[in-house]
Amino acid sequence: MEKFNIAVNIGAGSKVSFELTYEELLKRHLGKYEIVIKVKPKQLVKQFEIEADIFEPQEISMLDAQASFLSGDMTQFIEKSFSGKKGRVYFNPTIDQQQTCPTCTKSFLDGDFTIKYDVKRDTLCDLQVVNKYFAQFFAPKNLKSMIKNVVFVIDISGSMAGQKIKQTRQALLKILDDIKPDDYFNFILFGGHVRAWKNSLIQATDANLQEARLFVQNFGLAGATNLNGGLLEGINILNKAHEVDPRLRNNAPIVIMLTDGEPTVGETNLTQIRMNVKNAVQGKFPLYNLGFGENVDFTFLEAMSLENNGAARRIYRDNDAAEQLRGFYEEVANPLLTDVEFQYPKASIHALTENRVKQFYDGSEIVVAGQLTDGGKKDFKAEVTGRGAGQDLVTTCLVDEEEMEKTLRERGHMFEQHIERLWAYLTIQQLLEKRTKANSKEEVNDLSAKALELSLKYKFVTPLTSMVITKPGDPDDQLAIADKPGEEGMEASSVYPTEMPEHPYFTVDGDPHFIIQVSEKDDAVCFNINEEPGVVMSLIQDPDTGITVNGQLIGDKNHGNGKNRNTYFGRLGIMNQKTGFTLEVTPQNITLLPGMKGPVFSWMDQVTLRQEGVTVTIIPTRKLIVTMDDGATMVVVLHHVWKKHPVHQDFLGLYTVDSHKMSPRTHGLLGQFFHSFDFEVFDVRPGSDPKKTDATMLVKNRRLVVTRGSQKDYRKDPWLGSDVSCWFVHNNGDGLIDGIHTDYIIPSIF
Repeated sequence: MEKFNIAVNIGAGSKVSFELTYEELLKRHLGKYEIVIKVKPKQLVKQFEIEADIFEPQEISMLDAQASFLSGDMTQFIEKSFSGKKGRVYFNPTIDQQQTCPTCTKSFLDGDFTIKYDVKRDTLCDLQVVNKYFAQFFAPKNLKSMIKNVVFVIDISGSMAGQKIKQTRQALLKILDDIKPDDYFNFILFGGHVRAWKNSLIQATDANLQEARLFVQNFGLAGATNLNGGLLEGINILNKAHEVDPRLRNNAPIVIMLTDGEPTVGETNLTQIRMNVKNAVQGKFPLYNLGFGENVDFTFLEAMSLENNGAARRIYRDNDAAEQLRGFYEEVANPLLTDVEFQYPKASIHALTENRVKQFYDGSEIVVAGQLTDGGKKDFKAEVTGRGAGQDLVTTCLVDEEEMEKTLRERGHMFEQHIERLWAYLTIQQLLEKRTKANSKEEVNDLSAKALELSLKYKFVTPLTSMVITKPGDPDDQLAIADKPGEEGMEASSVYPTEMPEHPYFTVDGDPHFIIQVSEKDDAVCFNINEEPGVVMSLIQDPDTGITVNGQLIGDKNHGNGKNRNTYFGRLGIMNQKTGFTLEVTPQNITLLPGMKGPVFSWMDQVTLRQEGVTVTIIPTRKLIVTMDDGATMVVVLHHVWKKHPVHQDFLGLYTVDSHKMSPRTHGLLGQFFHSFDFEVFDVRPGSDPKKTDATMLVKNRRLVVTRGSQKDYRKDPWLGSDVSCWFVHNNGDGLIDGIHTDYIIPSIF
């Protein structure tokens, strides 16, 4: 189940309605599709109801609904019915039925409401084609289970002491009760050293199972964590058994590892361990990694599983941890096919999700989706092959045109979109899996860009994007962002205000005017830079955090009358050189990872995305907010000019806050003022302009003639702005900035 978090403030005594519309790809689990609804009102609810309407083109074969908070006769409150393609579940308890006792004000509605159902599977094939997209659902029935060769690799390091090892023993004992007599198995234990229960695979006879139970009940713990050694020993025993006994080669081989920490002895380099395991497995069987508790490096376990045709699962340290372990084993306990492949006419396929599966298990389902070429629907078919118990599976699947037309008439536009969005969702998930196991920064960035582009196009919330919730009638003042937590922040929730704090800030805007606010003085210093269009200038450069901001000047459309040409910043490059984050901003577009075919947004988009510790939010037609977890927050303001204006053109302004998070070595035309800046003004006197005063400024041991004036701050109002009083330093900031302004000219934006 995906988890999303959102936090909003509600006034006392006020009324609020939340409406959530979402899509979820239901996974078939132990022969059933499952929908889980968390029910936790924490009070008696006058009108409480759950209503679920189900539609399945293949027709529904069974439907059930249960609630963890209902027992005995209470289950009669749930209405369940199904017929043909439609099913319905309805739960509507009255106030009296919700009470824990006749005089209580506490509700017993506290737990999970679970709906389970399955569909009819009269044929091996369910191939659906709508417009230029197709989806194939594969879950054949009446296949014989294969004999399996399973090796359990168990962490017995000191950190497993107490409840963890107790629950592990409980789970292994239950698994031994479930192992079939024809199966083969073994245990590998790893702590500071590696120990195998037997030298080879052992058949699950009654005598061997009893001996195994005694072994599980009595093995002890052993210090450190030689994860690399334990895994390689388990893989070696499986490979060796297949070499020695040809009969075992027809079985379904599986390695299941359980650990609660990171490797501490033997090979401890995670990259090398992944390489060692991949070379040992050689793509011959799946590796399933189970991470026990919160201290495991789950990203490492997941990458290693994905590289070896398996999956990773986190086992939570709850009272039911033993059931979690056993539940996982049940999912892989009955392999039906190995080396399953779906083949389609090459001329018909424009894009295809993963079409090879190492092992297919009873009760699960394989889903393949793709995009067709023009004319690809003609004579479209699927060839499915796989190796089963005693014989191979070979079948051809065709599209049931009549049934598809009937379904389209029944469900219309919703069904048309469903197939295309299913293809997009599966593609995104598989790109993210490839990203997890990628070995280079370039590959990670490329996969991230592709996944992000699809996520934004189809509006899916992923680890790379966020869900934006706006308050009706007040869309610009505050955006609430619901993030999909990653492994490092599973309980985090965030609300990001679009209005930036008042103090302190540093800005460059207009022609271009630099404003440096000095909070200790409750005053500001400003200066202009006069340079030619096309010149690129270094604005912020922090070698410690890796954050860099550069800007390129643009000029007026027409330059005449002998006047100095106005220039503005028309292109900004915002980077974190340590994480590879790159953002290009122009008055026309906002581009993530430019040069790597990253996604491109317009200023009309309302988008929030997160990548590598950076959150980017676009407020349509107004501004862009870039928040770096370890650095400053930057606001880019878009200035629109009338398109037919004879002189001016659209330009950008840059505002920074939280600059104290940048390192003392930060430099650039703006960055040099982020730390320890002070000045003194005296000898205030009338200036050459009777409306302005001049003064002498002592700054950086220099005396400068400055003029009192004002500049515009467009953070809150990008159109009119507000006046900011400041002391203006003449001649391109000469004497205020380090060196001269031409020292900050650089060859390119990136």
